[in-house]
Amino acid sequence: MTDAPQKIFDGHNDILLKLLDECKDDPVRGFFTPRDGQHIDLQSAQEGGFAGGLFAMFIPPEDGKSYEKAPSQTYAIGETNKMIKLLRDIQRASDGQVKICKTVKEIEEAFAGNQMAPVLHIEGAEAVMPDMSNLENLYKEGLRSLGPVWSRENDFAYGVPFKFPASPDTGPGLKDAGVELVKACNQLGIALDLSHINEKGFWDVAKHSDMPLIASHSNAHALCQSTRNLLDKQLDAIKDTGGIAGLNFGTIFLNPKGVADSKVPLSVMVDQVRYLVDKMGVDHVGIGSDYDGTGVPNEVNSTAKLPNLVNALKEAGFNQDELDKITHKNWFRVLGDCWAE
Repeated sequence: MTDAPQKIFDGHNDILLKLLDECKDDPVRGFFTPRDGQHIDLQSAQEGGFAGGLFAMFIPPEDGKSYEKAPSQTYAIGETNKMIKLLRDIQRASDGQVKICKTVKEIEEAFAGNQMAPVLHIEGAEAVMPDMSNLENLYKEGLRSLGPVWSRENDFAYGVPFKFPASPDTGPGLKDAGVELVKACNQLGIALDLSHINEKGFWDVAKHSDMPLIASHSNAHALCQSTRNLLDKQLDAIKDTGGIAGLNFGTIFLNPKGVADSKVPLSVMVDQVRYLVDKMGVDHVGIGSDYDGTGVPNEVNSTAKLPNLVNALKEAGFNQDELDKITHKNWFRVLGDCWAE
């Protein structure tokens, strides 16, 4: 009998959008059916120890082409509702194997019961009314994490564009509505994710939020100079607030050359983890794969292959206590702090 894989709570994936995009006839069935080019399905997840995470609701362009312009609110609300429904339908069809969670206690219970524990996350707050009038209802629907902006401008903030090599200091910070959104999320207990916000926006959130700072799927800028990665001073702020940065598997955010390359070795991922741990301490590093949202290294191109990364971290000298923190316990602590549990 082989040992059970290390359980992983993932800070970011885009499987819901991928299923709606590529399995239009039956997106629920798509979650239960292994398929080439799809990183997450239930069988592969169970094989590799992928046991839950923040499941993103990202709004694609209305015309299917231009990602630079934020979609209309009406469209964003409709697409968000589709993804909430899809995750609920997956839960219903899973025969108890998937349990949508709203508290850390529920996540821990799901982990103990070998259930997958998805948590609803909004990536880019286009579905939130600028006056926040529907935010509480989204919370009641299960929303527990929110990124104010994706890498484009919206009513709340300015996203960081994808550039390399470049600084994340690319424009203005939070808009007035963004400041109010940060305050409202603090009041409700909705975690704030800063992975796609520019540097000025990052510091504005730090100023107006009392919660730990989170960059769910961002790497160290010192090793890969993408605008999407974190400067050392941002890592310091994450540490100082008791927050977390999640290792992004996207090769364009790993590769020191800044280009997509599926042959990026595990050693580059380990180097990122080591740098983040050395800079912030092991209590502030997690996993934020970006599965089904970007190209990832061949050695981790399915949740079934997650043990490859875990084994590489073991070989690099990380002990079991450190692995437990990096793979799930740090996320549990930080989310619990944000959710005021």
